[in-house]
Amino acid sequence: MGSADLFQDPDMSLRTALAAAAFLALATPAFAQDAPPADPAAAAAAQAQAAFEAKGQAFQQAMTAMQGEMQAALTAAGADRARANADMDAIAARYQPQADAFANELDAFITSQLPVMPAAEQAQMAQMGPMVRAQIMGAPATVKAGLLQQAGAQ
Repeated sequence: MGSADLFQDPDMSLRTALAAAAFLALATPAFAQDAPPADPAAAAAAQAQAAFEAKGQAFQQAMTAMQGEMQAALTAAGADRARANADMDAIAARYQPQADAFANELDAFITSQLPVMPAAEQAQMAQMGPMVRAQIMGAPATVKAGLLQQAGAQ
């Protein structure tokens, strides 16, 4: 999937970011079979993972609500693209703090997981974390762009 494809389906772009965040959560050894259950670091990692997953679900719900609001604004604006842009920008601005906060949660989650990870997995997390963070922070703008592109294609 090329980067242009992300803007054609805002649902897919959001799912991609959330799937990447979920991958990071599941890539941790918290649920690994070889992690001893009595290990305090593993227990803390498991708790951090559960908390991050709950925050991820809340973020997904917020982004779904935002997309619905943007779609309604786009529909209400009709052919007035300037109004649609302004209304959607206002909606994106209201939801941007949630995207920023979830990106910060991702950073905190990764930091909490690194001490209990093998070196290879630490490198993978270090590489993927910034990419996923950027997708999460860009979610409001990406959803807006995708909806505008879909509207222009119709």
